[in-house]
Amino acid sequence: MAKNKSKDNSRGAEGFDSYYSQVYGERWNDLKTALLQESNPVSYNLSSLLSDNDPEIPLRTYYLDCASILAAFSLPLKGAKDILDLCAAPGGKTLVISSLMDEDASLTSNERSFERKQRLSKVVEEHVPLHIRERISITCSDGALWCKTKTDCYDRILLDAPCSSERHVLNDEKYLLQWSPARIKTLAMEQWALLSSAYRMLKSGGMLLYSTCALAPKENDEVVERLFKKFEDAECLYIDSEEYKKISNDFNKITVFSENLRLPQYEKTKYGYQILPDAQNGAGPIYFAILKKRVSVL
Repeated sequence: MAKNKSKDNSRGAEGFDSYYSQVYGERWNDLKTALLQESNPVSYNLSSLLSDNDPEIPLRTYYLDCASILAAFSLPLKGAKDILDLCAAPGGKTLVISSLMDEDASLTSNERSFERKQRLSKVVEEHVPLHIRERISITCSDGALWCKTKTDCYDRILLDAPCSSERHVLNDEKYLLQWSPARIKTLAMEQWALLSSAYRMLKSGGMLLYSTCALAPKENDEVVERLFKKFEDAECLYIDSEEYKKISNDFNKITVFSENLRLPQYEKTKYGYQILPDAQNGAGPIYFAILKKRVSVL
């Protein structure tokens, strides 16, 4: 006689609730409620950056999470000549970087999926002025393997890694029923492969921003912690009060915005920062850490 299989309470909606309740404690109910609400994307338009030589074609407005804008703003770009957006699709952070980078800087926006790369190309074509677009190269490659042919070649790298995206899971019954803790483990392995590859491609003295829209520390601080165990020249950079003020001023005054926006407040984690929707009027979730490869002293 076949034995009755007991229900696996670690999977699906029940397992999801249990897992994140352990991570966030009493805060989870409020956080879950905020995640179930519609997000409030804001408009980002680069029309004010049009030059006299650009075609007189209206640039489309792109909508993205305010927390994503803050994360991209937090990567220092001044003086950087060679910039890489390693997992760039659908293209929001590429737009932010392109609007902030120096006039003599070039940006490579990479996406491993051909279909998503096509979408990325369309976003850049429709949202970025021609004189900036001419300095953007769009590639289709597996970022985790790219370090085998490229090393020490970028001044700045933005890695917005594939992640659990709990907000999307919660709002899609199909994905919620399929959820399991194993998914987090698998993604953390993928994130580490991408981060270690990106770090190898970073020049000495260069800076890297690692970000996800995940809630699980295993995909955030714990991935970054592996970097410090693997590479002795890696260090974290933190945003002090003066830097935050500068970012805030740029964020509120830059003319590419179609409306006046307030800079979201972040919460400090062990190695980086997190913006959570229950505390920031629906913005996020976003985690990001700013990393630097120290200059070698011979």
